[in-house]
This record gives sequence, structure tokens and C-alpha cells, in this order.
Amino acid sequence: MKRKIFLYLTLFLFSINLVFSQEEKKEYLVTGIGFYNLENLFDTLIDPDTTKILQEDFTPKGQKGWTSKRYKEKLENMSKVIADLGTEITPDGLAILGVSEIENKSVLEDLVKTEKLKNRGYEIVHYDSPDKRGIDVGLLYNPKYFKVTSSRSVSLRSIDTTFYTRDQLLVSGLLNGEKIHVIVTHWPSRRGGEKRSRPRREVAADLGKIIIDSLQAIDPNAKIFYLGDLNDDPTDSSVKKHLKGVGKKEDVKEDDMFNTLERSFKKGIGTLAYRDTWNLFDQILITPSLLGKDYSSYKFYKSKIFSKAYLINSSGRYKGYPYRTFAGGAYIGGYSDHFPVYVFLIREVKK
Repeated sequence: MKRKIFLYLTLFLFSINLVFSQEEKKEYLVTGIGFYNLENLFDTLIDPDTTKILQEDFTPKGQKGWTSKRYKEKLENMSKVIADLGTEITPDGLAILGVSEIENKSVLEDLVKTEKLKNRGYEIVHYDSPDKRGIDVGLLYNPKYFKVTSSRSVSLRSIDTTFYTRDQLLVSGLLNGEKIHVIVTHWPSRRGGEKRSRPRREVAADLGKIIIDSLQAIDPNAKIFYLGDLNDDPTDSSVKKHLKGVGKKEDVKEDDMFNTLERSFKKGIGTLAYRDTWNLFDQILITPSLLGKDYSSYKFYKSKIFSKAYLINSSGRYKGYPYRTFAGGAYIGGYSDHFPVYVFLIREVKK
């Protein structure tokens, strides 16, 4: 059953400046879409048909000492976080969640069967990608709210054949009856140095823009969500110039994407930390069709970085950093080296 959330005048005046009479209250349907880097969610098995670099590390005898017990702990930790996302407004949690750093579809199947998630009934969209590390992106969705109509995996090698990396996942469907498109991505890393690796992320951004432009060529008002671990910040050239990300709603033009988290980054808030510096690699960008105050269809309400206390190291060398699975090569049994992010959408309920 669709969750109907009552949002009163004071909340809207504070959050989105809707103007109603003081006596009036309106009924809105609220839903959430998010992204989470699961930090190497690997099972303990070796796939004999692949040559994935990391999979030998994630075995009981491998470098990570990756046992069934640790794998189960990882699943339980990930499920705890996912079960919490968005529940401050939507009791059923997020309708759609893009994920990265997963080994295969099997680990997602194990994830959605965990005790904390099994009642959500999450379904999966996943394709194997050519990444040499053996990590993919995927999508979890609640079929009560989102119906998939099509999906495909778009390879970066379609525009650059010099290296192998994660494909970009395009999923189209109906969110409570309204057509949307979600693109899940995990851009090339900064391995080898930020400047040296920058061109690869710029090419990844170009591919994302090609996908977005192709959808808008069919429907100029297409509602598109571009989300993932970009391995760049909102102010980097890949995001600003190539993907055309804009941080202020009032500055967004027809060909731009509104970066829902750039404002947070400029306040010094991030999703991961490295050498005492915060980065905000995990981002959600949306098309202009999701902005405005006509709530007869879904519109952007607000964004959030999920950084509850249990996701943060409370002591030691990495105090204040995300509480991850491994630190300094040692297993510490945490969650991920990234915080998840999500956006809320609202739509007026017609009476």
C-alpha cells in the first residue's frame, strides 16, 4: 500500500517554501531514491569462468581471510544500513537504491534475503561488467512502488576502448505510475593519481551525458536520476563541465543537471575521508524536469547524506571516518568506507 505522508504548513515553509493558508493542509506522496557504495561485497567463492583480480583475496585462504562468518557479518551490516535509509519520512524505506562494489548478482540475492530486508521484497537489476577488479553496479527496488519496464548496461568501451571499468546501468520504469529513468554508475578510480586518472572519469561523464541526452531526445521532459560513486567531487571538471552539474536550482538551464549534493560539499560535508580530507564522491544528479513547484507530478524535495553514529569510527587512528570493513589491512567488521546518499521526492495526492 502506498504510504501517504501528511506534511504541514510549517514544514513546507521551512523546507520548500510552498505558500498555503494557515488553515490548509495538503496530502503528499513521498518516496526516496538513493545510492550506496557497499565496499567490496564479495562472497567466498571463486568463479572459474572469470579472471577477477580481487576474488582470490576474498576467500578463506586469501589475503583478506574472507570466511563465511565475515561474509555473513558484512551482509548483516549492509542490510542494517539499507533498512534504515529514508525511514525518517517513509516507513518502508527507499523505493530504489543503486549500489556499487558488488561482486555479482548472487551477493545481492543474499543481501535482500537477510532478516532486516526480506519483508521489503526488494528485487534486483544487475549485469556483469568488464571491470578487472571484478566489481559491478546494481539496483535494488521495491516492486510495491517501482515497476521496471526496461534495463540495459552501457559499456564505457563504447566510446573508449583503452581500458576496462564498470558499465553504466540504465533502468527505466514506473515510480508509483510515473515514468522515470535511473542511471547507476561507478566511475574509474583515482589510482595512479588524480591528475593522471582524470581523463578516464571525464570520459565516463561524457558517456553519462550521452545516455541522458538520448533519453531527452525522445522525451525532453524525461525525469532522470544519475547516481553513483563518481570518484570526483561535485566541483571537479568531470561533473561540472562534462556532466554539466549545477549546484543552485535557480541556475539550472535546460541542458544542465541539478547536483542535489553540491551544496553539502561546499559546506565541508562529505561521504568519505582520506588523509583527513573529506570528499563527496557519492552523488545524485537530476534533470530540470524534477525541479519546480508543480507537485502534480514528482518533484525533488531534499537530499541527505546518511551518517548515523554507528557508521562512524569512534576511536583510534581513523576516528571520525566512516566505519569500514577493513582499515590498514586489518578486518575491523564495520560497514563501508562511504556513507550512503538519497533524495526524497514528493507529489500531491489528488482528491
